[in-house]
Amino acid sequence: MSGHSKWATTKHKKAVVDARRSKLFAKLIKNVEVAARTGGGDLAGNPTLFDAVQKAKKSSVPNDNIDRAVKRGSGQEAGGADYQSIMYEGYGPGGIAVLVECLTDNRNRAASDVRVAFSRNGGSLADPGSVAYLFSRKGVVLVPKEGDLTEDAVLDAVLDAGAEEVNDLGDAFEVISEATDLVPVRTALQDAGIDYDSAESQFVPAVQVEVDVEGARKIMRLIDVLEDSDDVQNVYANFDAPDEVLAELEDAE
Repeated sequence: MSGHSKWATTKHKKAVVDARRSKLFAKLIKNVEVAARTGGGDLAGNPTLFDAVQKAKKSSVPNDNIDRAVKRGSGQEAGGADYQSIMYEGYGPGGIAVLVECLTDNRNRAASDVRVAFSRNGGSLADPGSVAYLFSRKGVVLVPKEGDLTEDAVLDAVLDAGAEEVNDLGDAFEVISEATDLVPVRTALQDAGIDYDSAESQFVPAVQVEVDVEGARKIMRLIDVLEDSDDVQNVYANFDAPDEVLAELEDAE
């Protein structure tokens, strides 16, 4: 079970209602726009766009904003930016491996934001390939715990669709698969009548480093600062914070 996944899930829920909501909306909208530009504006024929729209709607992004992003990305409406995808690699406090996924229309700004975040928060940027080998691209579906839904029920629904494992994150179940099996897994959940919060490709660490309270506080601070950049879409790190560490951090807030 990934302490980082549990922390990220909790943080995602809080982000919908806290002061960073508008920043979250902007990043979700950017995902929608880029997905539409890459694969077209038809949700039925573009699974990546379908999942980006689904995640935006689950996070309460207004439908008008989503529709306009689809139109900008697919060329039906003017105003779309030329976003580039860039991956930065680095080490956080305690040698934690960190991947930073950016979508930006200004490479210099993105690079500067990422470099400053690392240098001011006990980390350092690394050369390409330095830490990426510690992660694998996986399909990750988050299923909220609702009603009497059990882990076995989720596993039964997705096993034949290519799911590799189902993890209990406390408030949700995390379904892991190969990235190429993401759509079949998501479809299997839909066919079984099981709702899900998000379905997307993510970088999942092969090996995790357990951290104590102080270590968790430092790496979470770095991740928060990185995610505060408008150009940063996702941050992945190979730390594992045990339940008691997460509980102590929550009590301290």
